[in-house]
Amino acid sequence: METRLDRYEGAREKKLAQLKQLIKESKYVVFLGGAGVSTESGIPDFRSGEGIFNQESGLSYRPVDIISHSFFEAHPEEFYDFYRRKLCYPKARPNKAHRALVRLEKQGKLKATITQNIDNLHQMAGSTTTIELHGSVFRNYCIDCKEKYDLNFILKSKGVPRCKKCGGIVRPDVVLYEEHLEHENIDNAVKAIKRADLLIIGGTSLTVYPAATFAQFLKSDRVVIINKSSTYLDLQAMLTIHDSIGDVLDTVISKYIPRKKTAAKSTAKTKSAATKAKPKTTAKSKTTTAAKAKTTTSKAKTTSSAKPKTTTKSKSSAKPKKKEKE
Repeated sequence: METRLDRYEGAREKKLAQLKQLIKESKYVVFLGGAGVSTESGIPDFRSGEGIFNQESGLSYRPVDIISHSFFEAHPEEFYDFYRRKLCYPKARPNKAHRALVRLEKQGKLKATITQNIDNLHQMAGSTTTIELHGSVFRNYCIDCKEKYDLNFILKSKGVPRCKKCGGIVRPDVVLYEEHLEHENIDNAVKAIKRADLLIIGGTSLTVYPAATFAQFLKSDRVVIINKSSTYLDLQAMLTIHDSIGDVLDTVISKYIPRKKTAAKSTAKTKSAATKAKPKTTAKSKTTTAAKAKTTTSKAKTTSSAKPKTTTKSKSSAKPKKKEKE
């Protein structure tokens, strides 16, 4: 959904230029993203016209009810039937938005990527600062003994997946409706936003809490919204762009990625410098040693040549004098 301002000629270009400048001026950028970030990777969102909540579940229950804690407890068989078909996308790969954010991270500007998604695509793209608010389908564990399992185990199992060790139910490490988010993840997200000098919110309609309220922790008004549909923050944000988040981020974030100096290279350079420095020191020491040797030799020669002269004179002059006296 576009705003009226977006329809004016050149409006999009001006907004992209403004966002590019905001990023350039910022030193601590934080990104908060939702399901819209992954739609360009073939994963449907939840609330759009073609979203999961508007699709047929294939069961006699609504999708929004199926992904709740109470439904999981009461109907695990139906839950996993829906879960495998609608929430797991093992073949999905990062898109332009994910890759652009990783570039921004490697440039030293993006300090945290806060995601509501459970698809692991930010990490696949190379992100090391991702905070997963709702968990990940790639992590699963036994409810009873806590044994861990990967996504492949869930997809290959039939019916309700059972633990190989104790026989307990293996559940995905995702936050269902009626469940609490991990406090550590919320704390880390809020801390990052408090330190940010630019908050970019993208691919989310900001209707899921508590993520919808995170913008209030930003100490400035430097909030940018990038989303195809409108949000409650559109009029309060410094900049709002109703467009594809992949196209926008790929356009405004530089393709330049600084090269990191590896430990091996720095060690090699140190060794090289040391090797180059040694011959100079050796040459100097050789010159000094040679000079010392010459000085010592010349001194020795002088001493040895001086002594015989003195001895010769004393012997030749002493004896004749004695003979004359006799």
